[in-house]
Amino acid sequence: MSKTTTDDTRKAGEDQELGAAGSQLSTAPKEDAPNLPAMGVIGWARWFWRQLTSMRVALLLLLLLSLGAIPGSLIPQTGVDATKVDQFYQDHTTLAPVYEKLGLFHVYSSVWFSAIYILLFVSLIGCIIPRTWQFVGQLRGRPPRAPRRLTRLPAYTTWRTGAAPEEVREAALKLLKKRRFRADLDGDAVAAEKGYLREVGNLAFHIALIVMLIAFGWGQLFKYEGNKLVLEGDGFSNTLTQYDDFKSGNLWSQDDLAPFSFTLKDFKGTYETSGPNKGTPRTYEARITYSVGAYGKEKSTTVKVNEPLEIDGSKVYLVSHGYAPIVTVRDADGNVVVDHEAYALLPLDANVTSSGAIKVMDGYRNAKGVKEQLGFNAFFLPTYGGKGSTMLSAFPGLLNPMLALSAYHGDLGVDSGIPQSVYQLDDTNLKKFKDANGDLYKKQLTVGQTMKLPGGNGSVTFDGIQEWAGFQVTAQPGSGWALGGAIVAIFGLAGSLFIQRRRVWVRAVAGPDGGTVVELAGLGRSESAKLPEELGDLAGVLYDTFPEPTAESTPERAEQK
Repeated sequence: MSKTTTDDTRKAGEDQELGAAGSQLSTAPKEDAPNLPAMGVIGWARWFWRQLTSMRVALLLLLLLSLGAIPGSLIPQTGVDATKVDQFYQDHTTLAPVYEKLGLFHVYSSVWFSAIYILLFVSLIGCIIPRTWQFVGQLRGRPPRAPRRLTRLPAYTTWRTGAAPEEVREAALKLLKKRRFRADLDGDAVAAEKGYLREVGNLAFHIALIVMLIAFGWGQLFKYEGNKLVLEGDGFSNTLTQYDDFKSGNLWSQDDLAPFSFTLKDFKGTYETSGPNKGTPRTYEARITYSVGAYGKEKSTTVKVNEPLEIDGSKVYLVSHGYAPIVTVRDADGNVVVDHEAYALLPLDANVTSSGAIKVMDGYRNAKGVKEQLGFNAFFLPTYGGKGSTMLSAFPGLLNPMLALSAYHGDLGVDSGIPQSVYQLDDTNLKKFKDANGDLYKKQLTVGQTMKLPGGNGSVTFDGIQEWAGFQVTAQPGSGWALGGAIVAIFGLAGSLFIQRRRVWVRAVAGPDGGTVVELAGLGRSESAKLPEELGDLAGVLYDTFPEPTAESTPERAEQK
């Protein structure tokens, strides 16, 4: 055999040995080139599984999941606000049907989003299980033996000493273990490894992603969320019929509602009275009494913004506040039809300019003695700027309250069986009360003033103001697991990015002149200044213990090749 052939064979063997020394620095599975023409069904299935469980596909699916969530935040969703979806249909008659076919009005329950979600879930599990098994095997095994030629490694240093090889190897073994390396004596060399937490962080990151996906899916399937407007002095019981609006996950049932009730005793809101932050809330809290279960003991507490009341996995948040004018309505004969009843109005701006409707459905008779229904469009300003100012409140507090009413009579449509909002007035079957000019009759009232309806048809008295608070009751199982998964994912990702896994070998053999040749070499997953520095420190400690016979000689500083 020629010398060239012999050299090539030896070089190939050394390369193979060097590859074995660095083969387990990562638990990433090897990717074999597929033999496409001869794979067959099983081969194709194996190839597809390897592609699905590869890191690049997992990252691609994660990116697709993030991109898929964008329409869910930009386009109205049926499960969040069906009214906005209906409005979108009216405003975009051509685009809306296309969005519907693509599932963009219910992104998170659409087939394509669920497919990405499930594929990502399977990809992560298929990636983690074999890598975890391989990593456990690495922990139970020994560091790989030293390559034949340490000079081929990226970080290397050597010197000669008069100490015995066994003595040098024993000292090197103790030093590496002291530096928290996992070290083992193998033949004429000491093999050591460090940085296992890098792979622990990598696996923890991927496991945390799975936990987050499970928690997210569980929370979406079993969550519920409802809103309720409660007047001061009124109460709420956590039953489905009590909510103003309610939405839930696909697997939620009424039995999942936590049994509790509460009463709003008082709402307290104070605001900045001057400066650039005028009108900004300083105090925003609701004092309530609550009880758990049918016969639970009544307790008192205060619910504040971002400080909810937690009961059996449900959270009661304070989300809004407004005013409810108290009015008394009399018919044409002066009989009281509505006696000091509060009508909640909805805020329109930060200064709680509010609007709504006052509906008198029963008991009213007009000047002719005919039964009718009354309806009033109501507009309320907690702080009215005075005559000639805009119809907008100047401050959210009750400094100069004013109630503006416009009056109608006839049929409110509440007996038709078609549901309608209590905050809006349907004037389809109503007639306007008209003033002397034939226009819609309107009047602005301060507390204590009365609006007399034209033609002796009765009156409306503005008696006072009652405050209300809006509460949101939510339950989303798995949120704690999702938070824990996110925290673990952050620390795991930090560990996988900043911890370097590396190996060090120390070989000590007898030289031809009777001395000992000491070699140190290191190998990491990627070239870094940390490895040669660490190797240089180790070499310095060993050299101080086993110096060269001539004092003027020092070991070469480890260099990155």
